[in-house]
Amino acid sequence: LPFPPHFVSSSSLPSPTPRLKLRLTPAGERAVRSGHPWIFAESIREQNRDGQSGELAVIYTRESNRYLGTGFYDANSPMRVRMLASTQQTTINTDWWQARLNTAVAARASLVSPATTGIRLINGESDGFPALVLDRYHNTLVLKLYSEVWLPHLDMIQALIVDSLKPDALVLRLSRNAAPAFAAADITEGIRHGQCSEVVVFLEDNLRLEAEVLKGQKTGFYLDQRENRRRFAGFTTGAHVLNAFSFSGGFSLQAARGGARSVTDIDISRHALAAGDRNFALNQDNPTVANTQRHSIQADAFQWLANPQHTFDAAVIDPPSLARRESDRTSAIAAYHKLAITASRHVRGGGLLLCSSCSAHVSADEFFNAVRRALPDARELWTSTHAPDHPAAFPEAAYLKAIALRLASVGRFRNR
Repeated sequence: LPFPPHFVSSSSLPSPTPRLKLRLTPAGERAVRSGHPWIFAESIREQNRDGQSGELAVIYTRESNRYLGTGFYDANSPMRVRMLASTQQTTINTDWWQARLNTAVAARASLVSPATTGIRLINGESDGFPALVLDRYHNTLVLKLYSEVWLPHLDMIQALIVDSLKPDALVLRLSRNAAPAFAAADITEGIRHGQCSEVVVFLEDNLRLEAEVLKGQKTGFYLDQRENRRRFAGFTTGAHVLNAFSFSGGFSLQAARGGARSVTDIDISRHALAAGDRNFALNQDNPTVANTQRHSIQADAFQWLANPQHTFDAAVIDPPSLARRESDRTSAIAAYHKLAITASRHVRGGGLLLCSSCSAHVSADEFFNAVRRALPDARELWTSTHAPDHPAAFPEAAYLKAIALRLASVGRFRNR
């Protein structure tokens, strides 16, 4: 069948050439109808011409030539189309993006307060902004782009964010995949609007924390663990606390706020430990933080945990992803099982162990069950997944999970 002539417009990407039109395989059509935000290259059965990254691609059904959806074409990615709309024809323009931004911000209104000024405002596809996240640190916004599809739309989305949210500064960060295309257009990471320092101080429950907005990991801080940090702090009164893979000490600082007697941070990065030092220094006017002894050890946390020399009343184990790809899944599950056992040997009987995973290729159930099998005599206190400002609207977006256990005073796992 010939493609239908009708047209879906985009005010931010005028097209003098015919609109890019696609038909998909049966599996691709099913994915679109189910609401999945990605169409992979192998699912494209037919297209009327070559596409350029960032232009709108309109998808039609194979047999009836009916409209199926619209998305950003990503010419150099196996995720060839990043869906924007489906089932109903629409005009993708500034007003359309404004409505999506308003919806995302409104959904988080109850999470922001004078005491907490660090929050994710847009979480990629799950908020209808494929390959884009927007984080707020006090009055500075950090926009991180994970695909070159945003290159022709950068000015539009930047103006929309600045006009709507009126930040003191807007910082652009780029993933390694996206950076080359932006560099070819003479666009690099940095401040795009206003002014800010390399390190921005924001609040989490009235605790001051640093976000390294220009050069730090992710957008400068790990906002996704905020709820787990809060909950963990409720179990740390009078406790000696271990924080393995500590990064800049967010769990430790919340534990100190909760009344911990001491916190010990283990991280391989001297830079991360120094950030933890600064975060504690920022909060010395808080009596409970000031009364907490802090120790930091630069070490490979995996190796340090494998040689138990000290025991603690509570521990949090939050390693980097152990499954970077699907082929790593089985080995990662085994590694989480082993890590729970080795970590438990650093926790006194009756103590608390919080294990976390950020591996998207390991499901929540797989992770929880690996930890449960490792510690069969422990009492499960809670499990958690994504924070409210980090929604996961499709399976591949679900990466974060944590499980908290009260260890038995005497148990089989102690001698494993």
